[in-house]
Amino acid sequence: MKKIIKYISVLTLITYFVACKGEDKSSEKAHTEAEVTEHSTRLNDWFQEQFKLDLKDSPQMQTRIGDKTDYGKWDDISPAAEAKQLQISKDRLKWLSENVDETSLDEFTALSYKLFKQRLENHIADHTYRLYNYPLNQMHGMQAEIPAFLINMHQIKDVSDAEAYIERLNGLKGLFNQVEANLKERQEAGILPPKFVFSHVINDAKNIIKGQPFDNSKTNSTLWNDFMSKLEKLEIADEKRKTLEDAAKKVLLNSVQPAYSSLVVLLEEQQKIATTDDGAWKFPNGDAFYNVALARTTTTDMTADEIHQLGLDEVARIHNEMNQIKEQVGFKGSLQEFFKFMKNDKQFYYDATPEGRNAYMDKATGIIDSMKSRLDELFITKPKADIQVKAVEAFREKSAGKAFYQRPALDGSRPGTYYANMYTMEAMPSYQMEALAYHEGIPGHHMQIAIAQELQDIPMFRKLGGYTAYIEGWGLYSEFIPKEMGFYSDPYSDFGRLAMELWRACRLVVDTGIHAKKWTREKGIEYYVTNTPNAKSDAVKMVERHIVMPSQATAYKVGMNKIIELRTNAKEKLGDKFDIREFHEVVLSNGAVPLNVLSDLVDVWIASKK
Repeated sequence: MKKIIKYISVLTLITYFVACKGEDKSSEKAHTEAEVTEHSTRLNDWFQEQFKLDLKDSPQMQTRIGDKTDYGKWDDISPAAEAKQLQISKDRLKWLSENVDETSLDEFTALSYKLFKQRLENHIADHTYRLYNYPLNQMHGMQAEIPAFLINMHQIKDVSDAEAYIERLNGLKGLFNQVEANLKERQEAGILPPKFVFSHVINDAKNIIKGQPFDNSKTNSTLWNDFMSKLEKLEIADEKRKTLEDAAKKVLLNSVQPAYSSLVVLLEEQQKIATTDDGAWKFPNGDAFYNVALARTTTTDMTADEIHQLGLDEVARIHNEMNQIKEQVGFKGSLQEFFKFMKNDKQFYYDATPEGRNAYMDKATGIIDSMKSRLDELFITKPKADIQVKAVEAFREKSAGKAFYQRPALDGSRPGTYYANMYTMEAMPSYQMEALAYHEGIPGHHMQIAIAQELQDIPMFRKLGGYTAYIEGWGLYSEFIPKEMGFYSDPYSDFGRLAMELWRACRLVVDTGIHAKKWTREKGIEYYVTNTPNAKSDAVKMVERHIVMPSQATAYKVGMNKIIELRTNAKEKLGDKFDIREFHEVVLSNGAVPLNVLSDLVDVWIASKK
């Protein structure tokens, strides 16, 4: 049952909070209730119009939300499209300034106005750094995301869907031409990924054009297998099935293979001139860029030095708690020796066999199902969308992260998905299973993202948008909540929870170390290996992620700490009136917001309860 803070009017609360702030409204024009309703409705209608325009320009977003309008097309990612989007942002900002009186809006709409305006301003300001990224890397990039998109998003329910799939395969050549143009533009600007990135991306690309119909091997290629398995489920005439198979095979050979082959050639050329410099400091004005990246990611004004020190402090605190568990289980030796024991003892790892991997997935599913039965203790609103547990697909498991979440379709046609990576079983210890499932699944990303998508009173840009510190802060906070509910009863599992939090604390140290203090890739890896019980393969992947996604990994611990700080403050001020379910409702019922806005919302709720 949908109850968005049913116990209290948020509109009244925010009005009260503004009054408590002591802002002088005497000089502002008073608006009647009818005027507020009219102006708010007008702006929300405008938000919806802008969303529809953006959706029209993004066939891939259409597919993600279950809209098949341009089912056979790809997004335009050319420099011209980028320039068009910049102008759209400028035009929208101008329209807002000329047509919207913020004081005439209800509080829900006023918040949407502020968030939308800020997004436009950031987009325009950040255009200076539009080339400061790596379009292809081991974490993200068309080389792996396009096949994953087709496999997970493009459903084939009838012949027209199959034809649209073939059309998309045929369009890959044009899409990858744009990818290559973007790579060359960055090369001319002196922005190339570090050398290690290329082997990952080239390997991903080559994997897509292995197998039939690209060669004479006994196995089907990734995309051919996906198309054929989906087509097989259609009840159609054999003649039509054969026509579709032939058409798909033709475009795989004439579009997909040339697209990937050409991309590999370019990547191999760039690989020869790439360096081993890793941090954002190597970019022109790299320090300024990284400061902006931190501000966008954390939605705070914390400096790189402050974030680095926070990480060091948190690492020390968590090490202390781990020492207590070490003593609890009776381990004789140092914390480092305990780490080595946890890394190497076979009791903590599933076998690297099909049976071992299946056992892991069964256990992960069981953890999710167990938490499902306890959600009423934590939440007023629960999502309608279900969640499934899947292994990362073979074609991308080597370079993909150890776990991640994929949002459900808006139309309910696809559940949310918790992906676990079964490629390296030594990176998936059993003692971290609970924390990993709680973070990526429930009460973590699935609760936060699915609930946001299902909210009725906010515009689409807020349902589908996000602030990394809020989203990942909630995910990491969600690893902690089950501890208070009696989960992590096994001390080794509780150690795993701390190990996951420790990992995020180390991220603060290493991300700022690499991008602001000129740490090398090797120094970052050494820091993780020395200070955590994780496998070295984990450390390598994490440091390589830091390098290609400056600032992103700082969001988790900054966000978690803020949510815990807000909850602690609320408990202290409300005493017996504090209700964890209401607190979570406040946190989740407005969709993703910057941390300062979240703080305001919680303060409003506290004021209302007092």
